[in-house]
Amino acid sequence: MAPAPQVRIPATYLRGGPSKGVFFRLQDLPLSCQQPGPARDKLFLRVIGSPDPYAAHIDGMGGATSSTSKCVILSKSSQPEHDVDYLYGQVAIDKAFVDWSGNCGNLSTAAGAFAIHAGLIDPARVPQDGICTVRIWQANIKKTIIAHVPVSNGQVQETGDFELDGVTFPAAEIVLEFIDPAEEGEGGGAMFPTGNLVDDLEVPGVGTFKATMIAAGIPTVFVNAADIGYTGTELRDAINGDPKQLERFEKIRVSGALRMGLIKTPEEAQTRQHTPKIAFVAPPKDYVASSGRKISAGDIDLLVRALSMGKLHHAMMGTCAVAIGTAAAIPGTLVNLAAGGGERTAVRFGHPSGTLRDGAEARQENGEWVAKKAIMSRSARILMEGWVRVPEGSF
Repeated sequence: MAPAPQVRIPATYLRGGPSKGVFFRLQDLPLSCQQPGPARDKLFLRVIGSPDPYAAHIDGMGGATSSTSKCVILSKSSQPEHDVDYLYGQVAIDKAFVDWSGNCGNLSTAAGAFAIHAGLIDPARVPQDGICTVRIWQANIKKTIIAHVPVSNGQVQETGDFELDGVTFPAAEIVLEFIDPAEEGEGGGAMFPTGNLVDDLEVPGVGTFKATMIAAGIPTVFVNAADIGYTGTELRDAINGDPKQLERFEKIRVSGALRMGLIKTPEEAQTRQHTPKIAFVAPPKDYVASSGRKISAGDIDLLVRALSMGKLHHAMMGTCAVAIGTAAAIPGTLVNLAAGGGERTAVRFGHPSGTLRDGAEARQENGEWVAKKAIMSRSARILMEGWVRVPEGSF
């Protein structure tokens, strides 16, 4: 039998914020993968190099972390008044599983830039110099994201002096607006699915904790760092190297998912690893970031650490940052209280790699809190473009 040849598929490898992934135009995918289903999932698993029992992604494009095991599909939008549809797949590292349940906020930045790079935006809409506004339909969660992408000489400007903690080199700033980021249609459709700003979350075999459970940007369960034995200044090794603590975080996440109505049984959490996120918050404290830089308590409003796909994130997920900014804007949530309480429209928080500033507009309507917009700045850059290769018959 002749050995199977490799299939070449046009692809672009991009960084967006402190994440990176393999981007495809829908029309460039093999026909069997242009629709959702097993073929598409198998393709993306093979592209990334999962499942990998060595947790290294040596035989794929992944980076063996949740922030580097991602695939994205873009196409001209099927929605009125939008430019592109953006579909995001979070690829598991050690399982044959692609999670389509949520968005990647950091790669939303790259989605705006890639839309222009890939010729999916009407050339007449792209200025010679200035800002190109790209209206993105986030197909996973059915929400609008507006990316304000800088353009120089008719091309996406990628270099610049905008610095982002968690990203090694400066680049050009891209401003993102997440429109109506709450009410994702799950757990009753409200921003606070339980109806409360703070709940007593009972976690079988672990304990009961105060928790703010919010669906804004991405469903997120916030708990107080002190209640679970942490300070909020922890870096990745302090948590990711402790299997017992990771198991405890997963139990908290599963209990939160049940209370939010995202799953009906604990077993369903295995097929929904990307959402909800679990994060813990604390008032400001001095700490040393993973880069070695000293972060002063006076420079931040609060501390936040968040887990993605079962591990502490090296910086902060973009969608979780939306949840942080929105919850901080609502007096009485655990995030707001950790930041000192009161009304606010922006918050700067400390994460393992440094600090981030995000803003949100939230208000009460008919007795319920609603979020109108969340805003954050990130950057994006093409790392490589051409073709990705996978063995024939692997999808």
